[in-house]
Amino acid sequence: MVKKNLNKIFLLTVLFILVSQIDLEAQCAMCKQAAESSLKSNPNNMARGLNSGILYLMAVPYLALAFIFRKQIFQLWKMATANFLKRK
Repeated sequence: MVKKNLNKIFLLTVLFILVSQIDLEAQCAMCKQAAESSLKSNPNNMARGLNSGILYLMAVPYLALAFIFRKQIFQLWKMATANFLKRK
């Protein structure tokens, strides 16, 4: 029962991250210069799409690693919470 709830929470969190449109700065120097010049001429054009594309490309390897090592991550999480609860 607890495992199903954790899976639902994890899936909802991943879905929320993928769906949300957060404007963050994640660009290399050349991309930043191209985006800034585009932003000056037309504020809603290439710069926002470039930021979103870079962020999506950056997230894929982390999600793949989390999926591959999910059992180890959950075991580590259980050990950490058990140790934290022992201290209290």
